[in-house]
Amino acid sequence: MTLDFAALDALRTHHPAWRLLRSDHAPLVASFLHRVFVAPNVRVMAAADLAEALEDELYALRLRLGDAAFPKPALDYLNDWAAPDKGWLRKFYKPGTDEAQFDLTPATEKAIAWLAQLSERQFVGTESRLLTLFDLLKQMSEGSEADPARRIAELHKKRDDIDAEIARVFAGDVPLLDDTALKDRFQQFMLGARELLADFREVEHNFRRLDRRVRERIALWEGSKGALLEEILGDRDAIADSDQGKSFRAFWDFLLSSRRQEELTELLDRVLALPAVASLQPDARTSRVHYDWLEAGEHTQRTVAALSQQLRRFLDDQAWLENRRIMDILHGIESKALALREAPPTGPVMEMAESGADIELAMERPLFTPAMKPVIASLALLAGDEDIDPQALFDQVVVDKARLTRHIRHALQDKAQITLLELVAAQPLQQGLAELVAYLQLGSDAFSAVVDENTPEVIHWLARVASGEPVSRCARLPRVIFMR
Repeated sequence: MTLDFAALDALRTHHPAWRLLRSDHAPLVASFLHRVFVAPNVRVMAAADLAEALEDELYALRLRLGDAAFPKPALDYLNDWAAPDKGWLRKFYKPGTDEAQFDLTPATEKAIAWLAQLSERQFVGTESRLLTLFDLLKQMSEGSEADPARRIAELHKKRDDIDAEIARVFAGDVPLLDDTALKDRFQQFMLGARELLADFREVEHNFRRLDRRVRERIALWEGSKGALLEEILGDRDAIADSDQGKSFRAFWDFLLSSRRQEELTELLDRVLALPAVASLQPDARTSRVHYDWLEAGEHTQRTVAALSQQLRRFLDDQAWLENRRIMDILHGIESKALALREAPPTGPVMEMAESGADIELAMERPLFTPAMKPVIASLALLAGDEDIDPQALFDQVVVDKARLTRHIRHALQDKAQITLLELVAAQPLQQGLAELVAYLQLGSDAFSAVVDENTPEVIHWLARVASGEPVSRCARLPRVIFMR
């Protein structure tokens, strides 16, 4: 990046880290977020817990600086820091919950790390950094050498150096690092460990931006699924195959090795037990820094999993063709929400009635009213002499649902789906409208059925009237599709 006037002026205006350093509340924001998020390596915190911690911080500051120093409630400050014009916190909601969550943005972590470097250090080591640079140059030179003869010669040289060192150790010459060299290398290790945690947050931020672009494209897409998937997977592969993505994948594979984890734990315990390192009073979390790396990497992997879940949900969207009208309405809502995200309306967007309790006083209740006793006349019942055919009690229409169920299952053995019109055509209605209603009831109870409101169908059947002659009847209803 070229540090000319235009680029620096744009950074001063738009970059969240620079806005944080220019803010009047920068000491409060940086100190509080460093204590809550950076120092304990916390990735996500609920709004209630974070507001409670900030309220305690504000209370202590008001006692020292006066009540007018920070007059607003803690939650208002958090929402202000998460606003788009600030961008110091990320506010989001986890799936299935209605409580807001907060997380640091990569820009805020960069600003806090830069502020931490401003303090004067009692010990500034240079030897370890020089050796690290020298080792990196050797790794690049040896790793890019394609000549086998030169590679073998370099390996023979390393073997000779190792043999010479073994001989010196057998002779009693055991070189040890002094306290200064140990402190130098430990400080270099801690600096790299903290930078690695910050890099995890930036990698997660990049994948989260890709997931956000995917959701926006799905909400606004009107073409074929294949074209959209080709475009999305191209962006996904571009990030995974980039230098940053390859480096993260190699680091993640290295860290997931149980043997490497045990080796890291053993090395950390040995180093922290050294008197020179213990005199530096390292943070208590240093002994488990590799587990912090694992936790930070797990958050990044969850973001990638959310992207894959979004693609799978897009592929499994059966309502894309079957309920197109509902999908159009939802896409219209999503499009309007995206349009309002950058420029939200100033007035009230939606009004909800305030909840209230219905209060009924004891004296407002009606008194007991005795029920009216019916007056039954004592009439003598006489037997009638009319001749009535009892067969009318048995002439009821009973639909055999088991027969209809077998017919539907037999039809779905050869097809993945079948319409109600095709079922009636294969086996005509024998009991008219009652049998047609039984088909509809089976579609909602025993089978998976879809109703296509845009495609009407006419179903015909023959019904018998009092004269005994068959009469053609028909019913017009939306297309009903039974699925396997």
